[in-house]
Amino acid sequence: MQIKLIIDEKIKETEIHIHTDAYTDEIEQIMKYLKSSNNEVIDGYLQQQIYMLKITDIYFVYSESAKVYFQTDEDEYESKRKLYELEELLEKDFVRINKSTLVNMSKISFMKMERIGMMQLVMDNGSTAHVSRMYLKVLKKRLGIGRDV
Repeated sequence: MQIKLIIDEKIKETEIHIHTDAYTDEIEQIMKYLKSSNNEVIDGYLQQQIYMLKITDIYFVYSESAKVYFQTDEDEYESKRKLYELEELLEKDFVRINKSTLVNMSKISFMKMERIGMMQLVMDNGSTAHVSRMYLKVLKKRLGIGRDV
């Protein structure tokens, strides 16, 4: 793969061009990353008010009773988006840990083993979440730990 950077003072907005012979998984990952890297804030709803939440302040995104929430240190905010949409949108910073929860990887303090195949995450603020066996391998890979790195 070749990467070229052209700096031109006449250009007012950054453009990214990808030239390739085929649409591969690698290209798809690059496209998703580039799309998600533009997001610094996201809308959260609390008591008829809309808050612009910094993505770096969110610990968890989770679904409960057909609604999706953002958990921060201060509060829990509702999202108008579906969990799968947020997983795609926040792919750069978040990873799915079970059927209903995404976690901000930069907020993980440590992980501890529980019963066979179960892992518990402890976040910087002390909150916890269980990682299901189905998502444990992906979590480890995204964190760069384990044998599959």
